[in-house]
Amino acid sequence: MPLAIAGERVLLHAARALSWPRERTVFVADVHLGKAAAFRAGGVPLPRGSTATDLRKLAELVAQCDAQRLVVLGDFLHAKAGRVAALDAAFVAWRDAHPALDVVLVRGNHDVRAGDPPAAWRVDIVDEPHAFAPFLACHHVVSPRSGYALCGHVHPGVRIVGEDDAARVPCFVVGERRTVLPAFGRFTGLAEATADASDRVIAIAGRALFELPVRR
Repeated sequence: MPLAIAGERVLLHAARALSWPRERTVFVADVHLGKAAAFRAGGVPLPRGSTATDLRKLAELVAQCDAQRLVVLGDFLHAKAGRVAALDAAFVAWRDAHPALDVVLVRGNHDVRAGDPPAAWRVDIVDEPHAFAPFLACHHVVSPRSGYALCGHVHPGVRIVGEDDAARVPCFVVGERRTVLPAFGRFTGLAEATADASDRVIAIAGRALFELPVRR
């Protein structure tokens, strides 16, 4: 879905990402690599495979957008307990498959606790807000006085109600001074999206994007 924000053309993707074609840049938020492994380390017998799925989807997104730069808006890693050898090997292999791609991580709250990615991952690590003018790459949700913020952190979602059923789906919240991206990681929860009257709420249902009315 194409949008014009901060004087720039961007695209929202059902893959839970925002791309900036002019700069061949893709933004994602809240990947939470290693979350399932952290739960398993705590004795919760979760199935394996979430990291492989998320890395495969990242690869598809980078290819689809012909991206030269990937910006992660915080919470790339979930916890120290999830930093297992299998995760390290999987991401190094992924990185080797994308040697020309610049990867930038804006530290989020989980990244602070988990620690920075190892040097072998070849990730540039910055603090928020980090400028890609006119955009400010942030983890926490802010509405800056100047510039336009791209944020994560809250894992926004909305509840869709039908005649006989209801479902909660991820969404983008697009405002005048900031856009909040949904969590990219599939093994993450959803929080009820908070939207101002002037915001646009764009929900994701499978491969489709559709705009919802905001309650005034």
